[in-house]
Amino acid sequence: MNLQQFKFVRETIRRNFNLTEAARALHTSQPGVSKAIIELEDELGLRIFERHGKRLRGLTRPGQVVAQVIERIMSEVDNLKKVSDEFARRDEGALVIACTHTQARYALPKVIAAFRKQFPKVHLSLVQGSPAQLAHMVLHEQADIAVATEALARTPGLVSLPCYSWEHVVVVTPDHPLTQLTSSQARALDLATLAQYPLVTYERAFSGRTAIDEVFRKNHVEADIVLEAIDADVIKTYVELGLGVGIIAGVAYDPRRDRGLVGIPVGRLFGEHTTRVAVKAGAFLRDYILTFITLLAPELERETVRESIEA
Repeated sequence: MNLQQFKFVRETIRRNFNLTEAARALHTSQPGVSKAIIELEDELGLRIFERHGKRLRGLTRPGQVVAQVIERIMSEVDNLKKVSDEFARRDEGALVIACTHTQARYALPKVIAAFRKQFPKVHLSLVQGSPAQLAHMVLHEQADIAVATEALARTPGLVSLPCYSWEHVVVVTPDHPLTQLTSSQARALDLATLAQYPLVTYERAFSGRTAIDEVFRKNHVEADIVLEAIDADVIKTYVELGLGVGIIAGVAYDPRRDRGLVGIPVGRLFGEHTTRVAVKAGAFLRDYILTFITLLAPELERETVRESIEA
């Protein structure tokens, strides 16, 4: 058996058992991939894949165990390459950051600017998606780290660490009735009052939306959510157009920048949320990736991050 066979098996699984797609991704032929897999199965004396004719339909029971072993082996091979790069090209390389729009727009700019000053030769890429998509990218080594509030802590195979905490803010236009509340009334703003107005907020996978829904449900208050979006900029745009009252992450509201809006903190209604940074468990982190994580979460010590991942 050899690493090429392992690579073919892993890519076939990642491509949803499509040999043609796996061959295309590996820049080889479909018959070559199929032959290598059959040779590995013969050597092991078991079938890794369930078949229907020439098509692969899934993993057999022993195949599931083999796939786990192969994934560990290939992860260690990838780590060896990273170790080589770390010592041969210490301040050069690439860093792929998977993040939500909110993180890319509001949390990461200052971090990336500081990182670029320290590592000008590192090529940065930002890829965006839902928290579940971000977790998948890191697990399948399409990204080095993920930054999001939801999903990361609940995903097996990832190690996630807290970056910062935040609360929701209601945003309205300056002429909206909610702006007429006194400071004490604003602090006492309740769900029933909020539900009197059409609401504009995040889609269900983003920025604490599940918490918003759960709070309304538990208090038996029906919310009239007229528009859902994946990012705060879109929400703020439609609030300014008069579509409704916006509920966004506090990090996305800046009174100096958002002069056409008024913000009312509502953390006591919807709770505190924690944005996390995640990497694949057991991954070797190059020095500049550790630096990026500690810039993003200054309270984390480098050795704490490394030990958490290697544990």
